[in-house]
Amino acid sequence: MNLDIHGGSCGHSCCLRVENLTVRIGNEPILSDVNLHVHCGQMVALIGPNGAGKSTLLKAILGQREYEGVIAFSQPGHRSQKPRIGYVPQSPAFDPSDPVSVSDLFACCLGKRPAFLGLGKPMRALVKECLERVHGVDLIDKRIGALSGGELQRVLLALALEPVPNILILDEPLSGVDVEGMETLMDMLDEIRKTYDLSILMTTHDFSMLPRYANQVVLIDRGVKIQGTAQEVLSSPEFAQAFHMKGGNP
Repeated sequence: MNLDIHGGSCGHSCCLRVENLTVRIGNEPILSDVNLHVHCGQMVALIGPNGAGKSTLLKAILGQREYEGVIAFSQPGHRSQKPRIGYVPQSPAFDPSDPVSVSDLFACCLGKRPAFLGLGKPMRALVKECLERVHGVDLIDKRIGALSGGELQRVLLALALEPVPNILILDEPLSGVDVEGMETLMDMLDEIRKTYDLSILMTTHDFSMLPRYANQVVLIDRGVKIQGTAQEVLSSPEFAQAFHMKGGNP
C-alpha cells in the first residue's frame, strides 16, 4: 500500500517528527505524550508488550486514527513536499485455496484494467521490476495462498515500494517468518534503506535483530518509556519492567 500524506512545516520528506501525541478511546488515553523523531535514512523499531499502542501509533501517523499533538514530516522552519509513505500491514490472511496469483494481486493494486483480463506486457514488466527490488521475480506466478510467511512479506514489501516511498512503515513484518527468513527480510530492508535513502519505521516482537539493523529503538507502553540504541533500550530497567523480567536484555 502506498499513501500520500500532507507534509509539515530535516527539510526532507523522509523525516518524521511526532510531538506530544495522545490517542484516546472516548475519554481514555491509550497513548499519551509520545515524542519521537525518525531521521532520513534511519531504521527505527517500535517495541513493547501486546496492547502497548504500537499499531495505534502507526495508524495515527498514517492518518487512520484521530490524535492530539503534532505529526509532521520536516523540522520546524523548513518546508517540504508531502511525503510518499509505503505501508506493509500486519499479517493479512489469504485463503490457501485462493487461485489469485502474485501477478493478479499487483494487477489489482497497480493496474487500471480488471485482473481477469490478464496482464499486458507493460504491466507484467512493471510487476517484474517491483519484485526485483525484493529479489522475488520467481514469485510472479505463484498463488498468494501458497506463499510462505517470508515470501508473502516480500510481495507486500514490493507493493509498498511502488512507487518508491520517502518513508516505509511496517507493522510486525517478522510475524510468521522463520529465523532464516527474518534475517533475509532484515537484510533486504537494510539494503532498501541504503539504496533509496528512505526512512523505515517498524514494529516488532523479535529483538534479536535489533542491535544489527536498527539505528534507534523506541519502547512503547501507552507512551514512550525509553528510546536509544538497541543496547541501551534492551538492557534498561524500563525494558525489564515492561516485559516483567528480573533483568535487562533477555
